[in-house]
Amino acid sequence: MKVTYDARTDTVAVIFKEGAAIAESEEDRPGVILDYDERGELVSLEVVDASRRVTEPRKVEFHTTT
Repeated sequence: MKVTYDARTDTVAVIFKEGAAIAESEEDRPGVILDYDERGELVSLEVVDASRRVTEPRKVEFHTTT
């Protein structure tokens, strides 16, 4: 999994499957785009206008539970 922030487009992307071809994109909510592969599985999630929607788009915290 990879998380990126593009300051030029003000977009945060969470990529669940790197290198997977996107067959379909759907705007689930305004500014939230879900990308799916040919089998209908979620490939990535994009948040547009991220600086308005995300607390700190340039900061990522990762937590796991046991």
